[in-house]
Amino acid sequence: MHEPIAMSERRSGSLIETIKTLIYAVAIALFVRTFLYEPFNIPSGSMKPTLLVGDYLFVSKFAYGYSRFSLPFSLPLFEGRIWARLPERGDVVVFKLPSDNRTDYIKRVVGLPGDRIQVKDGILYVNGEPVRREPVGSFVEEVDGRGMPVPMYQETLPNGRFFMTIDMTRQGPLDNTRVYEVPPGHVFAMGDNRDNSLDSRVDHVGFIPIENLIGRAEIIFFSVNGYGSLFEPWKWPWSIRYSRLLSRIN
Repeated sequence: MHEPIAMSERRSGSLIETIKTLIYAVAIALFVRTFLYEPFNIPSGSMKPTLLVGDYLFVSKFAYGYSRFSLPFSLPLFEGRIWARLPERGDVVVFKLPSDNRTDYIKRVVGLPGDRIQVKDGILYVNGEPVRREPVGSFVEEVDGRGMPVPMYQETLPNGRFFMTIDMTRQGPLDNTRVYEVPPGHVFAMGDNRDNSLDSRVDHVGFIPIENLIGRAEIIFFSVNGYGSLFEPWKWPWSIRYSRLLSRIN
């Protein structure tokens, strides 16, 4: 006589436990995303050859402290940064575009507050000194479905950080600039694809307030080349860039 009631109670208890588990899982995911790591994907080629379209990254939220842009939906709960730390030259950072405070951008920091930054004939100058730039072969860029070799260089910043860049020409529209004096509370960032990057060299981006930094790009956890779409599972094994999985971002 009491069995149906017992079974009903067990089902009710099981449902409550499931709901609790889901709540805990969501709370943990929100905590990790807000305070530790947030995933991002690369939609454009402005950071080639370091980052490719189809790369998926983890960005450390704690690297530079926290601002309102660290919070979901950029909730304006406080001003400035808590536990603020400056990026280092060479860090690859994700930030909110200063002109709208909504769009996520990813670039490499090359200038800190007080630095003077300029590009002359495609060469980056930091505080009047040219950054060491050495040719290291070519990067194969796809243009209209065909592979085109583009000159690739290793650049070394004054603090010793080095990374790869590509540069088709030294006379592009962004290869000769004025001197930019980085104001207090801001950084200057550029894309590694020097001829195809909207970055601090253009008014649309400009100097990046430190408050707008979301975090530092740390690791590529997944990468796909676009060969197979979501609806072509038979192509998936050939769509994954296996060599890029779990690789650190230099």
